[in-house]
Amino acid sequence: LLLLLRAVGLWVAATFSGAPVGIGQLIAMRLRRVPPASIVNPRISAVKAGLDVPVNELEAHFLAGGTVDRVVIALISAQKAGINLTFARAAAIDLAGRDVLEAVKMSVNPKVIQTPKVAAVAADGIQLIAIARVTLRANIERLVGGAGEDTILARVGEGIVTTIGSAGSHKEALEN
Repeated sequence: LLLLLRAVGLWVAATFSGAPVGIGQLIAMRLRRVPPASIVNPRISAVKAGLDVPVNELEAHFLAGGTVDRVVIALISAQKAGINLTFARAAAIDLAGRDVLEAVKMSVNPKVIQTPKVAAVAADGIQLIAIARVTLRANIERLVGGAGEDTILARVGEGIVTTIGSAGSHKEALEN
C-alpha cells in the first residue's frame, strides 16, 4: 500500500503531462531499486520537448550506471540544435564515461585549447619554444573511441617537435 501511495503522485504527474507511465511500472521500478522520479521526470521533459523515449530504455540506462537526466537534456539540446542524436548513441557516450551534454555543447560551440610550451631543437642547433592553439569541435558520430583533449594536446605537441626537428634551420621552422 505504501508503494502504491508513493507511486500515485508520479503517475498523476506523468499522465497529465502526456508522458504516461503505468502504476505497475512505477511499483516495479521501486522493487528493482530504481528511484521512479529519476526516470519519470526526465521522461516528462523529453515528451514535452517532442521526444519519445520509452520508459524501459531510460530504466535500462539507469541500471547500467548511466545518468538519465543528463542524457535526456543532451537529447533535447541536440534536437534544438539540429544534431541527429539517438538515445542509443547518447547512452553509449554516457556509459563510455564521456559527458554527453558537454559533447553536444562542444558540437555547437567549439572550444579553443592552448598547448603548453613545447621546446624542440632545429637541425642547426637552435632551440625553439612554441605554443599552439587548437579549436576542438566534437563529432558526435565518432565520440566513443575518439581522442580526448589530453590526447589531442599530445599529438599537436608531437607534430610541433617533429616539424621543428626536421627543419634544416630554425628559420625554416619559423616560416612553417
